[in-house]
Amino acid sequence: MNVESKLEKLKLELPEAPKAAAVYVPALVANSFVFISGQTPKNGSELLYKGKLGVDLGIEEGKKAAEVAILRALSLLKEEVGSLDKIKRIVKITGYVNSAPDFYNQSQVIDGASELLESVFGEIGKHTRVAIGSVALPGNAAVEVDLIAEI
Repeated sequence: MNVESKLEKLKLELPEAPKAAAVYVPALVANSFVFISGQTPKNGSELLYKGKLGVDLGIEEGKKAAEVAILRALSLLKEEVGSLDKIKRIVKITGYVNSAPDFYNQSQVIDGASELLESVFGEIGKHTRVAIGSVALPGNAAVEVDLIAEI
């Protein structure tokens, strides 16, 4: 499978791999696993989706935010291992959703990231997952997503 071709076919473009915004490493290889730090829906340093789901944003906007965040994670993954074709399996993602107190659809929001991974990687893109509601996220981001992949 050529993941780069698949991204192109889906009209998806990986952004430039983001740099750390604080004291951490964006990506780390340990044995045969790559751990990608949490990514928010940014274009460069511009946060594209801000605010709370259920107040400022709806589910569809949240799903788009999750897609942007997971594309940033994939750009880090590619930078760390050299090619997305080296990915044996997407193991797990954790999605944090900046949620209003009465917003309970975190799972639907993080589906944006999960669906993109499955579209790009097919069967090996199916992963375990956690979708968590959060009272706040860095910069008032709508979502934050991290990723673990096997190489």
